[in-house]
Amino acid sequence: MQKFVDIDRVNAKKRDVVERIKDFDEIYEVFVPEKAAEQSVRCIQCGDPYCHNGCPLHNLIPQWLSATAVKDLELAFMLSNEFSPFPEVMGRVCPHDRLCEGACTLNDGHGAITIGSVETFINEEGFKKGLKPKFAQAKAGKKVAIVGAGPAGLSAATFLLRYGIDVEIFDKQARAGGLLTYGIPGFKLDKNIVSRRVKLLEEAGCVFHQNVEVGKDVSFEELLENFDAVFIGVGATKGKKASIANEDAQNVYLAMDFLTNIQKGLFGEKVSKAIDVKDKNVVVIGGGDTAMDCVRTALREKAKSVKCLYRRDAAHMPGSKKEYVNAKEEGVEFEFYVSPKNLIINDRSEVIGVEMVKTKLTVSEADGKQKIEEISGSNFNVEADVVIFALGFDMQDYNFLSSNGIETDKWGQVLVDENYETTKTGVYAGGDCHRGADLVVTAVKDGRDAAKAIIEKLLK
Repeated sequence: MQKFVDIDRVNAKKRDVVERIKDFDEIYEVFVPEKAAEQSVRCIQCGDPYCHNGCPLHNLIPQWLSATAVKDLELAFMLSNEFSPFPEVMGRVCPHDRLCEGACTLNDGHGAITIGSVETFINEEGFKKGLKPKFAQAKAGKKVAIVGAGPAGLSAATFLLRYGIDVEIFDKQARAGGLLTYGIPGFKLDKNIVSRRVKLLEEAGCVFHQNVEVGKDVSFEELLENFDAVFIGVGATKGKKASIANEDAQNVYLAMDFLTNIQKGLFGEKVSKAIDVKDKNVVVIGGGDTAMDCVRTALREKAKSVKCLYRRDAAHMPGSKKEYVNAKEEGVEFEFYVSPKNLIINDRSEVIGVEMVKTKLTVSEADGKQKIEEISGSNFNVEADVVIFALGFDMQDYNFLSSNGIETDKWGQVLVDENYETTKTGVYAGGDCHRGADLVVTAVKDGRDAAKAIIEKLLK
């Protein structure tokens, strides 16, 4: 180990940009064993590993890097699956530059360990060699219902099944995975990766009820009556607009509606109304990872031009730096320090442009925080045939929450205690429905930790 002086950091190789924008296949190649070992041996094995602390799941990163360095694949696979329900997914979708790799000691001058790429390698190579995560063989005689088959729900199911607790998941979509399946594009996460984990859960005894919406197709009261505990992991999927004029015009969409529509089309599933951006000028408003997913998807759908408009600069974008870099490589145009004032429409109520105003960052004398100010008289127009808002998400309204005594805060987010239990005894919640729109990894953490609390209560 500690070969960081002799060996430079190397990122996973990307497919050629000209080729990758023609399809939705993943753009990153998986490390070969030699490259994974070479990158792992750079780790200095800190006594107090910052990468471990920087990871919301507190993964055993130095340990599985050490195992990878000596090519002990079975040990590395076991360690990487210990605290994470699907590490090969997290190796692809986590913003590593802001979490584990951002906290790496070598980030100061030598280049952080390529933790995400090694994590992906360990599991892809492990599956290739026939390795599988372990689940309990003996049944505990308890059963839990999970509402929502997204990251939080699948995580909770994984850890419950490890303790022999029977799990049934109720989900309104045709396929399990939630955001992993319908929200994150295939060029970041191949859908076969998600379905493989779903199949492993099924093999472990998990029962999936797809196309079943709780509160409509099955009542929440039935779940309370028929299960020993219930976990709610429905996410936060209600998109935000900018509260400007004409934002309900034709060809104006919310980010998740756009991404889900495109993905359903790729699956061959029925969509209520196809969203067509081919040969059109597409404008995406926002600067997070969801905005990057939208602009890169629009390119692959053969848009004429794709622009991303953001009120700050690239350094202040809330998403992963690598996603911004990938979008720029693929041909997305970025305009910074601008904010939308209203949408311009024609006499058929179709959007034809966006009126923007230039902005600047200032520092508040009161609290020292940066604030955004509009520059008076700087208004200008941007041509647009399609406008997509990628400005974050709120909680959907679920009637079954209030009708069953499950309290929420002023934003509609489910209130839980330190054990993730809601104000309704025996009902737990986690992920975006509790904390608000956040990262996949934090939803996964909530699902895992809620499952541990459920296990402790049911099996004590």
